[in-house]
Amino acid sequence: MEKHTPFKELVVLCQNLESTPKKREKTQFIQEFLHRLKAVEISPSVLLILGMVFPDTDARALNVSESTIRKVVSRLQRKTRHPKPLNILEVHNTFCEIATTSGRGARQKREELLESLFLCVTRVEAEYLVRIIFGEMRLGVAKGVMIQAVAQVGGVSLKLAQRASMFIGDIGELARIAVTRGKEGLSEIGLQLFQPIEPMLAELAKGFDTLCTQPRAFEQVFAEHGGKTVLEYKYDGARVQIHKQSDKVAIFSRQLSDVTESLPEIVNLTKEMVKADEAILDGEVVAFGEGGKPLPFQDLMRRFSRVHHIDRVMKEVPIKLHLFDLMYLDGKSLIDAPYEQRWSLLAETCGRACLADQIITDNPSEAESFLNQAMELGHEGLMAKSLQSDYAPGARGKKWFKIKPAETLDVVITAGEWGHGRRQGWLSNYHLAVRDSESDQYWMIGKTFKGLTDGEFIEMTQQLQTLKISEDPGTVYVKPKIVVEVAYNEIQKSPHYKSGFALRFARITNIRHDMNPQQVDTIGRLQQLYAKQFERKAKAKWS
Repeated sequence: MEKHTPFKELVVLCQNLESTPKKREKTQFIQEFLHRLKAVEISPSVLLILGMVFPDTDARALNVSESTIRKVVSRLQRKTRHPKPLNILEVHNTFCEIATTSGRGARQKREELLESLFLCVTRVEAEYLVRIIFGEMRLGVAKGVMIQAVAQVGGVSLKLAQRASMFIGDIGELARIAVTRGKEGLSEIGLQLFQPIEPMLAELAKGFDTLCTQPRAFEQVFAEHGGKTVLEYKYDGARVQIHKQSDKVAIFSRQLSDVTESLPEIVNLTKEMVKADEAILDGEVVAFGEGGKPLPFQDLMRRFSRVHHIDRVMKEVPIKLHLFDLMYLDGKSLIDAPYEQRWSLLAETCGRACLADQIITDNPSEAESFLNQAMELGHEGLMAKSLQSDYAPGARGKKWFKIKPAETLDVVITAGEWGHGRRQGWLSNYHLAVRDSESDQYWMIGKTFKGLTDGEFIEMTQQLQTLKISEDPGTVYVKPKIVVEVAYNEIQKSPHYKSGFALRFARITNIRHDMNPQQVDTIGRLQQLYAKQFERKAKAKWS
């Protein structure tokens, strides 16, 4: 019988990765480990190192809660443990079995499978099993580091490995190809129908933090794009990637999950309007209500989480499709073509009925007028795209800008969570709260780790530790003393917070040294701002 690599060897690797802060050493450790593995072990090992069981394109999930782990551990304390060597494939296959267990008695079966794992491992190995289950490896190895290791293993440039990773959508499979087929295998990886790729991303343009913008705020955008830019409405919707081949259509979400069954009208629309046998399209789905105004993003999400009673949900949450890019057309990849060409082909292929609203301009006043028009219609703002920009899957840069004016709130920090990866050692995910003027208590409205520089993270960590009230694993609770200004995209209803509200995409724009906690915004103002949103947006009938 073929002997497979023991799980304990993967644990030793994880310990070595955790012990060094140097990326070069981390990639060397990974490279040496991958070369020792059998081909069938490579993909599962890479995923486990990253705290994953399945690649991003796989919709399966473990769905194991902390309470389940506590229950299993409690049972183990009453049993005699007999650790025996488990191999990497046995661990991965057991996790796969847990994820696919369903139906009557599924909970008990999952617990029994977990128990069978924990009975066979040492305490150190058990610790790493728990980290994998919750995706919290804390090794300082993000996907970027793993791709560097893959490049070294395959003997290719980092650029080629990154490009291959964008297309394949499965970093474990990427590593297997690098080890077994090297440069030849990685070079052959390209855009494929029904294999979703990560969407191209945009950098946030500076100078648009408030709703009161000036034409000069567009200067950065025009300068970066050679004096002229494409401006498109930035819709408050959900990104979708549509793949079509003849009458077969598949729709993928921003997270590369297959959401085809949730959006049957988009499937039918694609078949009707796309005048090509093969195409890969990029766009945004927006929910709309009375008067054609967009519904809040939170309401749209009801469509993406439903596959049952879809006819009823289609009536409750009608949607529109806005297309803005074409990456593949009748056997030819277009990602290296300039945006201007891709847009022209998109219009020819789909007609203009579903295309994003767009202008091309070099005039700041015209740009500001177009922005105000988008905001009045209830959209988030604008996208600015260079006419010459290629389509860079998963990449964020200045070829595309997000222009998102936002309201701001002054809030107080009530806790901080210890960061991971690059933010390891910093309190960097802050609990944000507003004041209840009647009880003089602070009610949480969300969290954020965005907006601060590394130096500010360090200083904030030091300040919060001096204000500590209590602590539990991962979180430090503090006296409400530090006030910050946060920008946000939207206020949503939330059952998770006592306030009843949550900020979507909150980011710190300023540390308010000039304010004390009694001066922060109140729950009353939050309620007013929530109601104000519906001056431009539609309100769902069930709200």
